[in-house]
Amino acid sequence: MGLAIAHRFAAEGATVSMTGRRKAALDAAVEQVGSRGIGMPGDTSRLDDLDRLFDHIAERSGRLDVVVANAGVGDYGPLGEITEEAYDRATSINLKGTVFAVQKALPLLSPGAGVILLSSSAALRSVPGLGVYAATKAAIRSLARTWAAELADRGIRVNALTPGPVATPGGNDLRAAFPQSDHTGAPIPLGRPGRPDEVAATALSLAGSQSSFTTGAELLVDGGATQL
Repeated sequence: MGLAIAHRFAAEGATVSMTGRRKAALDAAVEQVGSRGIGMPGDTSRLDDLDRLFDHIAERSGRLDVVVANAGVGDYGPLGEITEEAYDRATSINLKGTVFAVQKALPLLSPGAGVILLSSSAALRSVPGLGVYAATKAAIRSLARTWAAELADRGIRVNALTPGPVATPGGNDLRAAFPQSDHTGAPIPLGRPGRPDEVAATALSLAGSQSSFTTGAELLVDGGATQL
């Protein structure tokens, strides 16, 4: 989804700075995005890496108009099988990474900037085996409300973008980890998983002037799974 968002923003004329833990994957993403893509390897759960990322952006452009906090991981694990390693991985990347990425972006955010936090429909419905992942995504929704209030006087909008099941390599791997007998969620009324480009289109809408009066909101891109 992050790659699709980067593609869409670049296609609209934005310069897109991307970061990721896997250098080979990041290099491939920059190549796909093209001349408007900039890659800076790093782990969003490591504050030193975030400092390097935002120092690089400050030196290059001096400002940010949009921040998309997209990094996220999840592991299948019912309550009796949750490991400390899986808990630390999910909370460090999904929650700690989001908090400090946005915090360190603050000095660069221009008046009227937009912050988009990626949540998940798992936070809105019971999906057995995804308790920790869902909890981190529910926390992200809460952060969108709080930060929207805190940043309103700067004209900075903060919103949550909440996808349902989307056909991505990471999402497909997570769903494949479920036992065949498990029910992994309600049927999708539109009858199919979402596409990354559909999430990207929604991110573009939240980032642009068409959402200039929208903040603290949650925009669902889930084929109706949580509402119908």
